[in-house]
Amino acid sequence: MNATSALRTGPGGTRLAGRLRITLSTLPPRAAFGQLLRNEARLARRPPIAVLAGLGVPILLLVVYGKVQAFHVPLPDAGGLTLFDSYEPVLVVFGLAMLTMWGIPGPLVTYRELGILRRLSTTPVPASWLLAAQAIVQLSVAVTGMAIVLIASVAAFGAPAPRSVPGVVVSCLLSIAGLFPLGLLIAALARTSGGASVIGRLLFVPLMFLAGLWLPRALMPQVLADISSYSPLGAATAAVQDALQTGFPPAAPLLVLAGYAVLLSLLARRLFRWE
Repeated sequence: MNATSALRTGPGGTRLAGRLRITLSTLPPRAAFGQLLRNEARLARRPPIAVLAGLGVPILLLVVYGKVQAFHVPLPDAGGLTLFDSYEPVLVVFGLAMLTMWGIPGPLVTYRELGILRRLSTTPVPASWLLAAQAIVQLSVAVTGMAIVLIASVAAFGAPAPRSVPGVVVSCLLSIAGLFPLGLLIAALARTSGGASVIGRLLFVPLMFLAGLWLPRALMPQVLADISSYSPLGAATAAVQDALQTGFPPAAPLLVLAGYAVLLSLLARRLFRWE
């Protein structure tokens, strides 16, 4: 049984928590963190909500959009881009948005509700290690989802190869850095797991609209496009789209993402409560 599930099984969990404290006490710090990371990775698969959200939904939408012939017709109003070209970067960040809104805050708020973070404080493992382990698990899912969407777009649906591979890498990494702290901020603000889910839903719809999920950014009125450029998902979509279709992204969307990474990280660190 993994660490967190052992700690949340009621009276039996109290005994298992004692065993966990003894086990972690016998491990050096690196081995203890490795054990905690493996536990969190196994827990993420039972049930695999984050995996399904971060991988399954974007891949499903990619297949649907890729199979619709009308999505591959160039649009004059979009500068000759097809709808599939416009949606490819949106789907790259879609899974990242799902993980940000639900994959990160859900477990952390639940752990705080159930006193798991407080109980971990009695072990040699700092509570911050649990946060770090969760971030690594979600990062792995995010990177895998992004890679699948990009590779499948080219290999299965005829999208052009990225114009700037380094630009794609930088854009994706900065997108993760700019969005994951938002998940930590949701976890900091929400008192319950249900509240975290509600906050995630309230943020997801408008942010994905600005990212171009319902109206591609190339077809947005200029005012709306400007607003989109300063939203976290809009900036992420713009950076990825430039890297895919033009070349290395300009500084503007990258700076916006870097700014969100710094600002949201500071807010999350200031507001996050371990108990």
